[in-house]
Amino acid sequence: MDFFDFLTMLGGLALFLYGMSLLGEGLSNASGGRLERILEKLTDSPLKAVLVGAGVTAVIQSSSATTVMVVGFVNSGIMKLQQTVGIIMGANIGTTMTSWILGLSGINSSSFFIRMFKPTSFSPVLALVGVGILMFSKKASQKNIAAILLGFAVLMFGMDTMSTAVKPLAGVPGFTGILTRFSHPLLGMLAGTILTAIIQSSSASVGILQALCVTGAISFASAVPIILGQNIGTCVTALLSGIGASKNAKRTALVHLYFNLIGTALFMMVFYGLNAFFRFPFLQETATPFGIATVHSTFNITATLFLLPFSKVLTRLACLTIPERDKPETQVSAQSRILNFLDPRFLETPSYAMEQSRNVAVTMAELAAESMNLALDLLSGYQAEKAERVRKLEAMVDQFEDALGSYLVKLSARSLSGHDSHALSIILHCIGDFERISDHALNVVEAAEEMHTKGLSFSEKAQKELAVFIQAVRDILKLTVQSFHQEDLALARQVEPFEEVIDGLNLDMKQRHIKRLRKGKCTIEMGFILADIMTNFERVSDHCSNIAVCLLEINENEFDTHAYLDRLKQEDNLDFKGKVMAYGERYQLPR
Repeated sequence: MDFFDFLTMLGGLALFLYGMSLLGEGLSNASGGRLERILEKLTDSPLKAVLVGAGVTAVIQSSSATTVMVVGFVNSGIMKLQQTVGIIMGANIGTTMTSWILGLSGINSSSFFIRMFKPTSFSPVLALVGVGILMFSKKASQKNIAAILLGFAVLMFGMDTMSTAVKPLAGVPGFTGILTRFSHPLLGMLAGTILTAIIQSSSASVGILQALCVTGAISFASAVPIILGQNIGTCVTALLSGIGASKNAKRTALVHLYFNLIGTALFMMVFYGLNAFFRFPFLQETATPFGIATVHSTFNITATLFLLPFSKVLTRLACLTIPERDKPETQVSAQSRILNFLDPRFLETPSYAMEQSRNVAVTMAELAAESMNLALDLLSGYQAEKAERVRKLEAMVDQFEDALGSYLVKLSARSLSGHDSHALSIILHCIGDFERISDHALNVVEAAEEMHTKGLSFSEKAQKELAVFIQAVRDILKLTVQSFHQEDLALARQVEPFEEVIDGLNLDMKQRHIKRLRKGKCTIEMGFILADIMTNFERVSDHCSNIAVCLLEINENEFDTHAYLDRLKQEDNLDFKGKVMAYGERYQLPR
């Protein structure tokens, strides 16, 4: 093997790893977060958890991704520690699917149809189809399919390139001598652990081992301990993801480590103990890709069958390793629990991270609406408890805006589907408006406090007029939050004509107030307070309009708000005019 063969091998390895990453990313995007929701919900029994963990991992082609996701679930409080054990065991089984697919490269036959089952035969066809879709399709769902096809093709091309490059190593005594040393169980296990820990993928390290099989220098005596070590090395990813997480999230990563350590130790004791008496003849045979896939699956299935009944022992061991403090931790607030859904680990699966961001954004919208509704209550009867609640809600909404904004900026750097990209843009544009609504709620509280402290009140007629205005603000806010929550464009189209009516209410009330001032039926001081309250009401409706227009613009690929509103309010837009008239009749000031 000369220098250029070595470069070819490195290039093949790079393509292999990139293909695996592209394949996993395409599968994850195509799932649209559905696989993560399955993991989240279908874990009420250990056996079901194993099956779900195996199925999800077989699809996304990464046990590390599954385990990191589970660590994130526990850190966010979505899942309990005990629920994760079965998923982790199943993930170890699911990841063996990759080795079986790669094992197809070992097919040797003169039959045309059998040869077509070799990945190196059909992957060029997949690559051609994938490139065609990528070049001529604009749909995000089809581009995800293209990424899957191209990822698989690149993966297999890299595998074939590696195999071709390392073939000359079969005649190098030094290379075969190194591999012979790996037949020692502990050295082989250590080698497998280190390799997998470095590349952080047991599927990839098994694939590299399968590629080396073409040299004919790897026997099953060398392959078996390496495979066992690869299962330990893959725990590094989960352990790293547990850094800075909650105690139970760290325990989840430890459960993954203990499962593989204990499973490996037991398997080695039993397997090599029996080998000492019976001398398994296959250990001296040359390893094949299919043989490696068989060993990989056998170990993980056997370890799961043996340790699943002892799942509580694994969680207990993790709890002993990371014990509770002497003093119980303070109870986590509802606000903190919700913000925990914005877990950085979910960024590895952008579709699920986007779904969690939407849930948090909807909660933020509801909190902003609650703060305004409470503030409106205070205008008819001041209560200190409600005023304090509005202040707390305003602080919470501020925190939500900061957390969501930072998280979405990180998420925007990931590969997102068209739908998720739209959703991210909408949330980024809208959270500022929801935060401002909570600010206006605080302004209304201050006005109500001033009236309460000074013993002031509006005239009976002003109170009746204000009641109509208050109801209009409540209704437009409810309509806006509902349209944002449901991404309902039909509801969003009703907000702007509603906002026009509120603008009209604001002008009408100001004119009526001026008339009362002239007649001496209202004081200057109360006039200032009323003007301040009405300004806040009008600004709230403006923010509701911003949110609704943002929903409509982004979904219709429009980005010029002024031009959009000008078109909406054209004289020939009968639908818009009709809605304005309908709202105007509903919210008329008393005569």
